[in-house]
Amino acid sequence: MPDARDALYAQIQRRMVNSGDWDRISEALEAKLNESGWIDSLHDSSKETARAGESVSVGTLLESLGSQAASSVSPKVKEEIIQMIRQYLDTQLDK
Repeated sequence: MPDARDALYAQIQRRMVNSGDWDRISEALEAKLNESGWIDSLHDSSKETARAGESVSVGTLLESLGSQAASSVSPKVKEEIIQMIRQYLDTQLDK
């Protein structure tokens, strides 16, 4: 079943990219994350992590900050972006 789900995801993503909706939603997400201070907060956390260790690689930073980044997105931002995605999917199902 994961293969079918992956194929469906890839198809939807392709359609979103081709229609320009992928960029529109990505830009909205970036703007909302910036407005909420999420980007600055993550940037500060990455600086602190990098300064605390000796020669920290990008991979190590991604590992240590990945879960923090995902869990620190505000529920309001998540809901707004999910709503945008749902609206896109609804328009595709109506076609």
